[in-house]
Amino acid sequence: MTGHRDERGSVTAEFAVIVPAVVMIIVLTVATLAGASRQIRLEQAAAQAARLASRGETDARVHAALAQVGGDATVRMSDDGDLVCAEARVSVPVPLPLPPMRAVACAAGDGR
Repeated sequence: MTGHRDERGSVTAEFAVIVPAVVMIIVLTVATLAGASRQIRLEQAAAQAARLASRGETDARVHAALAQVGGDATVRMSDDGDLVCAEARVSVPVPLPLPPMRAVACAAGDGR
């Protein structure tokens, strides 16, 4: 009988160790997917901002293109010859000390 009790206690101890590890893996997976999704939206927003700026749209319309990313997204525009480039940045959606996400996109200017 004593051997049976010892075995049940070890199963409980193993379960107590495994559950937090499984929860941590799930949380990290969800955070990674959220980060990847945000990076994709940031790249799309940078491309849209570059296209809008290359057509001569207002700064308000260019900055509004980043609204789809949400949060503290910022954009910096630059002219590189015939190209108009947008560099967009946004913070990482994970509470870790990571650098901001960054995306750069360029579009051909309209020649004005």
